Amino acid sequence: MAKPKPVSPARRAAFEILREVEAGAFSSILLAAYEPQLKPADRALCHELVLGVLRWQLWLDKLSEHYAKRTVESLDLPVRLALRIGLYQLRFLTRVPASAAVNESVNLVRSARVSSAAAFVNAVLRRAIREAEYDPSTTLADPLEKLAVQTSHPLWLIERWASQFGFEETEAFARANNRVPPVAFRLVDADFTDFENQLIAAGGTVERSKVVENAWRIEGATPLLRELAEQGRIYIQDEASQLVAQTVNVQPGERVLDLCAAPGSKATLMGERSAPSGLIVAADRSAKRLETVVRTSALHKLTLIKSVVLDAAQPLPFVNRTFDRILLDAPCSGTGTLRRNPEIRYRISEHDIHTLAAQQKLFLANATAVLKPGGQLVYSTCSVERNENENVIDAFLATNLNFQLTNPIRTWPQHEGTDGFFIASLRLATQQ
Repeated sequence: MAKPKPVSPARRAAFEILREVEAGAFSSILLAAYEPQLKPADRALCHELVLGVLRWQLWLDKLSEHYAKRTVESLDLPVRLALRIGLYQLRFLTRVPASAAVNESVNLVRSARVSSAAAFVNAVLRRAIREAEYDPSTTLADPLEKLAVQTSHPLWLIERWASQFGFEETEAFARANNRVPPVAFRLVDADFTDFENQLIAAGGTVERSKVVENAWRIEGATPLLRELAEQGRIYIQDEASQLVAQTVNVQPGERVLDLCAAPGSKATLMGERSAPSGLIVAADRSAKRLETVVRTSALHKLTLIKSVVLDAAQPLPFVNRTFDRILLDAPCSGTGTLRRNPEIRYRISEHDIHTLAAQQKLFLANATAVLKPGGQLVYSTCSVERNENENVIDAFLATNLNFQLTNPIRTWPQHEGTDGFFIASLRLATQQ
C-alpha cells in the first residue's frame, strides 16, 4: 500500500481539532493549544478552516449529501471532516486552488487510515467543482427551514428565535453569527499612550469602541496584539463583556463579589476601576479556572482581587449583607457567542436552556443574602434566550419586591457588532 502523502500543517491541525470538537471539546481551547506548533500563515489558515467549517457545518453537510448521493450519517467521521474541509475551501476560500483543496482532503482520509475512501472523497469534491453553483436551500419552501439551511443553524433554534424576536431579527442574527467577529481590547496600562501608533505601524486598523469607554476594535497586527496582551498592557475582551463590568460601576473602597468570575475578564476590569482601594472577591466553583484569574490579576498588578472556590448553587459562605455590589454573570447557553463558539449551536437543546434558567434563578436567590441595603446586583448572560434573561428577572422581581430594576440592556452582533449579551441592574432598597 502506498504511503500517505503529507498534509499541510494547517489542514492537519484543523482536521485533528475538528475531530476533537466532534468528541465534545471546544474549538477555542484547542486552537489556542495548537498555536505554538504552527507558523503564522499556517495558524491563520487553521483558524479559518476550523471556525469556518463549524459555522457552516450543516450547510456543508447538505452539499456533501447532494454531491455524494448519500447521507452524512452513513459516512465515517474522517470522511465527513475531510469533505467539510474540502468543500469549505472550494466555496469560501478563493485564494486556495481547487486542486489543493481536493488533493489535501484526499490525503487527509489516507492519513486517517481510511484509504479506501480516497477515491470517493476525490469524486465528491470533483463533482463540487463542476456544480459550483448548487445551493441546498433553493428547493425549500418554508422560510424558517430555508433560513436554517442557508445559515447552518438547527431548525429548532431558528423557530425559537423567530417566535421570540420575529423573522427579520432572527434572519439578521443568524447571518451575523456566521461572520468573523471583530477583535476588541481594552487598555490596562494607563501610561501606554502610544499603543494606537504601534498597532497601526504593525499593520493594524484601529477604531475606538462606540459601545464602551477605554476600548478599541482592531483588524490585523495580530502578533503585536498578542505580545501586548502577554505583557499585561492591553486585555483582549469583547465589548459587550466589558460593558457588563462597567455597568457594575465599582467605586474605590467598595466590596464587590464576582460570583462566577473565571476566567477573570470582568473581575480584572472591575479591579482596575476600583484600584487602589477596595476588595474584589472572584468566586468560581472551578479551582482550575480560577488559576487564570490569579495569573491575570498578578499580571495586571491587582492585589485587591482575592479568589475563592465556591458553588453559587449553595448558600454563600459570607456574612449577610457583606457586599456593596455583586456581579452574577451566570452560566448560560452561550447563544450570544455563536460567532466565536459556533459548535454550541449543534450541542445545546431546549431542555438545556430550561435547566440553566432554573440554575440562574437559584444563583440569584443566593446572591441576595450577601448584598448590602442600597447595594447593586448586576445579572448578565451571553445568551439571547428570554428564558435565561427577561423571564429570570421577572421571576426574581415577583418574589423580591425590595429590588428595583433599571432598564435592561441587550447587545447583538447584528446591531452593535458585539456578542449577544443581556445585562440587568437591580438595586436593593435601603430600608429592609
